[in-house]
Amino acid sequence: MQRRAKLLGPNVSTFYNDPVHLVRGEGVWVWDADDKRYLDCYNNVPHVGHCHPHVVEAIAKQAATLNTHTRYLHEGILDYVERLTDTFNDSLTTAILSCTGSEANDIALRMAEAVTGKQGVIATDHTYHGNTSIVAQLSLTNATDLAQVNHIRHVPAPDSYRPLGGESGEAHAQAFTAAIAAAIDDLESTAHGFSSLILCPAFINEGIPSLEPGWLVPVRKLVTERGGVLIADEVQPGFGRMGSHFWGHQRIGIEPDIVTLGKPMGNGHPVAGVVTSVDIMTAFRTSFRYFNTFGGNPVSCAAANAMLDVLENERLMDNACVVGKYTRERLNALARQHDVIGDVRGYGLVFGVELVAERDTRTPASNYANKVVNALRHKGILVSRFGISYNTLKIRPPMPFSKENADHLLNALDEVLTECGAAID
Repeated sequence: MQRRAKLLGPNVSTFYNDPVHLVRGEGVWVWDADDKRYLDCYNNVPHVGHCHPHVVEAIAKQAATLNTHTRYLHEGILDYVERLTDTFNDSLTTAILSCTGSEANDIALRMAEAVTGKQGVIATDHTYHGNTSIVAQLSLTNATDLAQVNHIRHVPAPDSYRPLGGESGEAHAQAFTAAIAAAIDDLESTAHGFSSLILCPAFINEGIPSLEPGWLVPVRKLVTERGGVLIADEVQPGFGRMGSHFWGHQRIGIEPDIVTLGKPMGNGHPVAGVVTSVDIMTAFRTSFRYFNTFGGNPVSCAAANAMLDVLENERLMDNACVVGKYTRERLNALARQHDVIGDVRGYGLVFGVELVAERDTRTPASNYANKVVNALRHKGILVSRFGISYNTLKIRPPMPFSKENADHLLNALDEVLTECGAAID
């Protein structure tokens, strides 16, 4: 830790009160420097498992053959983009590949500007979309007094446990849509105008609220009517994690204008991208000169293509459905045993377990959640916490996660909740 501070600077974030020093990984498991094994129930970057041999082989083989940029012709990027866009609806047929989700979202905002001629952006008040100078401003959770902008508006994040207006379902959806309509009116009253709405279609950072298919349809309609562009950030819910659908926007029943991708795309290799329509891509390419030295290079494309091979060949989307359903059932059983669990949410292989001091008042138990996360770490289970009050356990394992892995996690969680007792926050 002293060496990190000296070489990387102060305030470089780590997980847990007692940080973990990882040295190797395999499948859903990682090992620390003392050879202690941990069940990884958090990292979606190694989407098909840590160090999957098929992905490793594809990277090594291409790295030993050729690695250059897209100003030279190579078929790897074409084969991959063709395969990738086949997973989307018919209008989303073109792509730009980049290295990070931050870059992808930055491109998406410029695409929206190219189409609308406007710059105003709307996001939720508990979202995260990356680290570039502009994209970072979308995240109030990373707010700073420096580099302030005035073309971004934030709306309250959806919360199915404490819905806007106090009612769930359609009323909650209408309240969210009304908040966006007000933000659009505000932006349209400025020189910026309304360009785009960007959101994660599963609202994962917001605590993955339980939202039924169709919940975002009024929002989709509103954005179109007001001349804006809808951007779906699929960095977390995408690539089959929902189980029932390949993409989060497909599960909730909308078609975005632009989709951004990242993290799991190359199973740990830095690959990200933007998928959109021919018209939007043409507007962007006409309005902006864009080139990315490493985006879409042959090695990155080989990694991304190999990840899709494993996802398909090992039927990991089906696994997300089966194991996800089993895990939620067991989590709900735990909720009946432990009053501190106020709500269980999730789709496929991503879960939120909201911890509360009192069920009747739904008082968030944020400090207690932190205590649980750290206790699980010492039992060899890696999870984190998220949500509007950071009182919700974030469980988002690699896709090969099994029922046996789920039992291992949930037995440990049962022990920790018993040991920690009632939530006094």
